[in-house]
Amino acid sequence: MNSSWQEHLKGLGAHIENDFVGDFGDPAAERLAARDGTVIAPLVHLGLLECSGEDAKEFLHNQLTSDVKHLGAGAAQHSAWCTAKGRMLASFVLFLNGPDYRALLSADLREAIAKRLRIYVLRSKVKIADLTANYEFIGLSGPRAEAALQGIDLPVPTAALGATPFSNGTVIRLGGSRFAIVAASEAAPGIWSGLAEKARAVGTPVWHWLDVQAGVPLISGPTSEAFVPQMANFDKIGGVSFHKGCYPGQEVVARTQYLGKVKRHLYRIHTTTPVVPGAAIYLAQNAEQACGMVANAAPAPGEGTDALAVVQEGFSSAADLRLEGADARLVSIEPVVV
Repeated sequence: MNSSWQEHLKGLGAHIENDFVGDFGDPAAERLAARDGTVIAPLVHLGLLECSGEDAKEFLHNQLTSDVKHLGAGAAQHSAWCTAKGRMLASFVLFLNGPDYRALLSADLREAIAKRLRIYVLRSKVKIADLTANYEFIGLSGPRAEAALQGIDLPVPTAALGATPFSNGTVIRLGGSRFAIVAASEAAPGIWSGLAEKARAVGTPVWHWLDVQAGVPLISGPTSEAFVPQMANFDKIGGVSFHKGCYPGQEVVARTQYLGKVKRHLYRIHTTTPVVPGAAIYLAQNAEQACGMVANAAPAPGEGTDALAVVQEGFSSAADLRLEGADARLVSIEPVVV
């Protein structure tokens, strides 16, 4: 997080520790505001990579799970990069900036992913750059989100996964009334101030809760290489193409799809205790064999924790599921329907 951006947020009452914005003074009220109203959040958990050069489209199309060749200006798409075994190394929201491709991903993975991607460039005319230090990421959600954007003359993409550029960045409609704003660092404070006239400032954990409600997991360090894309519903949100050529893990992903071998699926869970991404889920009577893993989690409005978890389908209705390191059963578990 840019130091001037951090100081700006602190001046507005943000509690920041290790570059993470926990809250703006009243976390319980902030969670309720996200549930019932319009909120603005610093997305300090995200990073930004850029793939440029005349071979960028072909390069990414041959590496990622999505159909990059059909990603046009004004649109974004979910995508992933997999190992040869079909496990997701990272997940992305991919969009165009002129002729260049940009990808939002979990900030804790950006350096490793950029380094690993560069290995595959070889003789291609492609450059992989980490732009995170030059941009800030702002989340906006709620019934007044469109009005807030219009109030400061920012574009409002009309369709889900629409991506509209402006002079200092890009506005991406993630779905419904949720937007991610990728803004040049020098412009971010002014954009935040304008949007905050119609939205309540909330900490990054509140945005994590909104992600859980949206049902779209973000692969981060603790879950990298844990899931095949279908386990995380990426085949259902446009993040996987079954009609393109080869990419790392393509054979495994395709075989999993056509042979119906997906035995673990994405569920939304609620528990009384805090949990973290990567936490294992067990049956109480078989604590040695995990039957699931938490993908993303956040404190819920009211009490407890809401999370997205990939769980083995045969155990998805078990009343005695337990979480690693937590002496509490899941209060509820339901499939994420896309």
